[in-house]
Amino acid sequence: MTRDLIVSLASGTIFGAGLALGGMTDPSRVRGFLDLFGAWDPTLAFVMGGAVLVMAAAWLIQRRMQRPVFATSFSLPDRSDITLGWSADRRCSEWAGVSRVVPRPRPVHPRLVGGSALFGMGWGIAGLCPGPGFAALAIEPVSAAIFVAAMLGGMLLVRLMEGNA
Repeated sequence: MTRDLIVSLASGTIFGAGLALGGMTDPSRVRGFLDLFGAWDPTLAFVMGGAVLVMAAAWLIQRRMQRPVFATSFSLPDRSDITLGWSADRRCSEWAGVSRVVPRPRPVHPRLVGGSALFGMGWGIAGLCPGPGFAALAIEPVSAAIFVAAMLGGMLLVRLMEGNA
């Protein structure tokens, strides 16, 4: 348990530092990146490209691993509230003699489309999304706190409307 918390804390810290160093916590830079037909600022494309390169390297490394570093086997969570877009049916894939559980895609759910649209609108208007919003708490505490509070309020509102709160 403690090891998992330490790994989570380290991962979150590295992620937050990367967002801050890459400029993703600066709403004006994010809005500039999203303004494709105005004063477009392409710098965040390099941040995303760097993230893709790191992920590609990590993916290649993990494909050769027999098991994760801090677990006995590869697995996916089995919670019904996260299966939106994935079927509960799972199939095993095998690569280099190591089998892994892989979810099967399902048709896109209207909630996913609506949530994606709201996410994109919020990101375009505020210049922040959840990860950078939390990371921005260290840089712009007042405006980031307002953003995070509104985001959490919206999440709670959806749960209340669905009767899941």
